[in-house]
Amino acid sequence: MTVSEIQLYQILRNKLGDKGAEELVSFVRSEIRTEFDNRKEILATKEDLYHVKMGLMRSIYVVGLIQFLAITGSVLAIINFIVR
Repeated sequence: MTVSEIQLYQILRNKLGDKGAEELVSFVRSEIRTEFDNRKEILATKEDLYHVKMGLMRSIYVVGLIQFLAITGSVLAIINFIVR
């Protein structure tokens, strides 16, 4: 038991008795652990964040390349139009 569990047990022991306090502390501990495990599955790991970062960098590179090609094509089209 942790310090907070012992404190909770001592407080509840006066109202519920030894067995009731132990059962309630055990129940609270299991519920907290279950909730923690559920939320832990939702959190992103460093590996997840790395993959997101790499995907974002790749997307930015591709968008920049497409913009460069579009601008270059537009400039060449304007120059071609002016020359003729």
